[in-house]
Amino acid sequence: MDSDDESFEEHDSGNVSSGDDDFAMDVDINNPRDRGQETEEYPYDVLTTDEIVQHMVDCIKDVNTVVEIPATITRILLNYFKWDKEKLMERYYDGDQDKLFKDAHVVNPFRKPSLALKPKIKKSRTEDCEICYSTFPPSMMTGLECGHRFCTQCWQEYLTTKIVEEGLGQSIACAAHGCDILVDDVTVMRLVQDSRVRLKYQHLITNSFVECNRLLRWCPSADCTYAIKVQYVDPRPVICKCNHVFCFECGENWHDPVQCRLLKKWIKKCDDDSETSNWIAANTKECPKCNVTIEKDGGCNHMVCKNQNCKHDFCWVCLGSWEPHGSSWYNCNRYDEDEARAARDAQERLRSTLARYLHYYNRYINHMQSLKFEHKLYAAVKEKMEEMQQHNMSWIEVQFLKKAVDILCQCRQTLMCTYVFAYYLKRNNQSLIFEENQKDLESATETLSEYLERDITSENLADIKQKVQDKYRYCEKRRKVLLDHVHEGYEKDWWEYTN
Repeated sequence: MDSDDESFEEHDSGNVSSGDDDFAMDVDINNPRDRGQETEEYPYDVLTTDEIVQHMVDCIKDVNTVVEIPATITRILLNYFKWDKEKLMERYYDGDQDKLFKDAHVVNPFRKPSLALKPKIKKSRTEDCEICYSTFPPSMMTGLECGHRFCTQCWQEYLTTKIVEEGLGQSIACAAHGCDILVDDVTVMRLVQDSRVRLKYQHLITNSFVECNRLLRWCPSADCTYAIKVQYVDPRPVICKCNHVFCFECGENWHDPVQCRLLKKWIKKCDDDSETSNWIAANTKECPKCNVTIEKDGGCNHMVCKNQNCKHDFCWVCLGSWEPHGSSWYNCNRYDEDEARAARDAQERLRSTLARYLHYYNRYINHMQSLKFEHKLYAAVKEKMEEMQQHNMSWIEVQFLKKAVDILCQCRQTLMCTYVFAYYLKRNNQSLIFEENQKDLESATETLSEYLERDITSENLADIKQKVQDKYRYCEKRRKVLLDHVHEGYEKDWWEYTN
């Protein structure tokens, strides 16, 4: 291997891989292995941080077997092409190489350095550092292929600032003003002496490699340091060694049956201030004269605009001028006029839109919150399982409780996502079938949840066990029916969506 790669083989990657969790009650929500065929069709590997670094070194070696350039330059070029080896090779052989190196911010290794780039050594055998303006012997000066040389102390301070304070790894440019040539990792590791800064840099390089590479994705679970490597990008579920299940394409928790683009749109809608605007639109009105937004805070419908430049008197009900109303708004003589009717219709449409959004949002949030409570249910179930084993039941015989909670969590996750799917779905005959499947699964899920929250005694054990087993099997079946119906709709273009 080239010596350029030693900086990554001989040092820690900057991350610590988390070990396997020994707790047997981990939640495995919406486990895609329940649909084994789908998982088999989508091969992937779970990598530790050391394996990620080795994968990066292997990618560099693969390119260097064909392109004979320094590994440090290969690394920068691969990063520029987001670690797509095919794109790099195509551009390297079919395009303008000078432009390629320029675009990637590296010096063309096949061009001899000009005289202007050679060190400016005085007769006294010293050089001037253009950052601190001190004079040093050539041995204390260093630089890049661009020819800009500075003292090692200035380089160390510059690189430390870029790494620690600015969080830069692959994109640290030369310290010279206006020079965009990138500093390679071998130079960084040679100049930086502080072990903490070196570790931080290695972490940034590793993180950059994963985030730039479309075939790699960090596990989004908190404190997990594993990454998933796939052969091609697809909206499929992957399972990390920490047991977290997520969609590789978008990185969100596995969200079958809703598609990535709709889920992204939904999350943005929920987080966006647009819904605050919807509430304002549904619960306030604008002054008919100056358009200032007004909220009604009393019973009287005679409104006076608070805008000092307006002070318009109008009726809250019909938005018409208050003057013709006389003393009784109940006999509002402009109630049926076109302009007032249009204003009221617009208000009703906004309220209807908000009501529809809240209908789906509240049910989405309800299942999300229930899912969190179901996580706590694992601890309670573990205690019940231990207690039941003390009543002459084997470990295998009590596993039905864990199986039931697994299926309950899967159903909650699926139901939560069905409300996102339903919100954007236009009504047709197939959507009515979907809603019936959703209703059936939701009802069965709530019943299963009730069974699991009951106290289990030696007297009712047999009855509860039978009910729980029957219900979780039914939930499992109804969940499969719902998902299969939605997937069939994707294949046959049944589904149409609202804007």
